[in-house]
Amino acid sequence: MVRGSTKDKTALGAASESANVRELETLYNISQVLITGGSQRQILAEVLDTLDSDLGMERGVITLLEPGCDEITIEVAHNLPEAHRRKVRYRMGEGVTGRVMQTGKAMVVPRVSQEPLFLDRFDRKETNKGEISFICVAISIGKEVIGAISVDKVFDEGASLEEDKRLLSIVASMIANDVSIRREAAMQNRLLEDENIRLRHELADRFRPENIIGNSNAMRDMYRQIHQVASSDTTVLIRGESGTGKELVAHAIHYSSLRAKGPFVKVNCAALNENLLDSELFGHEKGAFTGAIQSRKGRIEEAGGGTLFLDEIGEFSPVTQVKLLRVLQDRQFERVGSNKTLRTNARIIVATNRDLEAAVQDERFRQDLYYRINVFPIFLPPLRERKDDILQLADFFVERYAARMGRDVRRISTPAINMMVAYHWPGNVRELENCIERAVLISTDNVIHGHHLPPTLQTSDASDTIGAGSLEERVNLFTRDLIVDALKRCNGSLAATARDLGTTARIIRYKVKELDIDYKRYRREK
Repeated sequence: MVRGSTKDKTALGAASESANVRELETLYNISQVLITGGSQRQILAEVLDTLDSDLGMERGVITLLEPGCDEITIEVAHNLPEAHRRKVRYRMGEGVTGRVMQTGKAMVVPRVSQEPLFLDRFDRKETNKGEISFICVAISIGKEVIGAISVDKVFDEGASLEEDKRLLSIVASMIANDVSIRREAAMQNRLLEDENIRLRHELADRFRPENIIGNSNAMRDMYRQIHQVASSDTTVLIRGESGTGKELVAHAIHYSSLRAKGPFVKVNCAALNENLLDSELFGHEKGAFTGAIQSRKGRIEEAGGGTLFLDEIGEFSPVTQVKLLRVLQDRQFERVGSNKTLRTNARIIVATNRDLEAAVQDERFRQDLYYRINVFPIFLPPLRERKDDILQLADFFVERYAARMGRDVRRISTPAINMMVAYHWPGNVRELENCIERAVLISTDNVIHGHHLPPTLQTSDASDTIGAGSLEERVNLFTRDLIVDALKRCNGSLAATARDLGTTARIIRYKVKELDIDYKRYRREK
């Protein structure tokens, strides 16, 4: 009896030692999987594969709870259909898995057929011929339960499910550590991305001059060019259509440069004839011509230490072009009626809306002067090519002219915005400014409607508006504006719109149908 008992103990000890070795090997294999650095789903799937091969489980599932979400989803499932994995969802406290995640306490179910909490969302009874056991362990980070790992095993009367639960608890802690590291890394990446975006916007805002409005890609490219050239004394050629804001760019370059404290002197070359332009640029001596009763400094002298802006340089006469070329090359000039050579250290910025290349080809503009001024060209895009900036510009002008005129105009209606976006703006920003000034002037409430804009903007089919021609069309346009504005305020609700406008829902429904207004587009998602 004693010897038999000793043999039994020896056999049990050997079996226990073998089981411990197997568990250690399993944990080692899982640790090697977790350090491979693959995707989270791939690694968790390999963890379940390892448990299957080392422990002989029938099936395995790992569920994770996303931060801020109450719904439990299946992250990976071993030996279960993919379609089931995607559609199965649990709520906290629902079923065995939901109960484990709610309480944080592991559950061992020896026979699933005898457990009322077991929901069998995967239809195990249809795929299993015999009874199965179920073990579910919470995956926790500190006191926060973030998921669960569960396995199915074929029911065995002599199996030690508590040992399996202990092993799964260790595996769950290893998974929790991996998930924690990944979430921390993801959060750091998000913070870095947010910081990167913030710094980029801050850098863009820093480069964007205060006197220029616009955030489109074309304008951001122009801001970078302004920043690049501002710190130097390089001659700048600003090109663009009339009304695009060439003078604003010249101001931005000057006030972003080291010459910001110096004078900014502007000369409109198209506004003066050749004789007056020479006197304006270079100055004159007393008696140099009729009416020259005293000596006068020219604009080049006045701009000393600062910036000279020559607008519409394409209008220069050939003689003036030669004199300007000398100023650019040698920084020297003479006043009209004087032989004394003067020097200047003014920075020169020029602008034109002309095709200088064609003018050079036709010999209306000197080729050497063209190459001398075309050192750093900046092209201003027309407004039709930067429509993303139209609303921002319009809001800026509304605020400006509402303050000047003492009017309480606060916003622009949707149909009016559609009109402005659809219009081609041949006069560019200057035309937009004039349109807004007119609209603010004739507006009778705190909103600019489509009928407040000039007739040239009210004829576009693409603007989602009704053309303003006859009395009926004008009335329909006004009615449409009122209803659309009310729909926006009332979240697309016809009943609320009717109350807002002091009428009945039946009339609003009739008008919406008559004017072909898609009221559903104004419903915001809650």
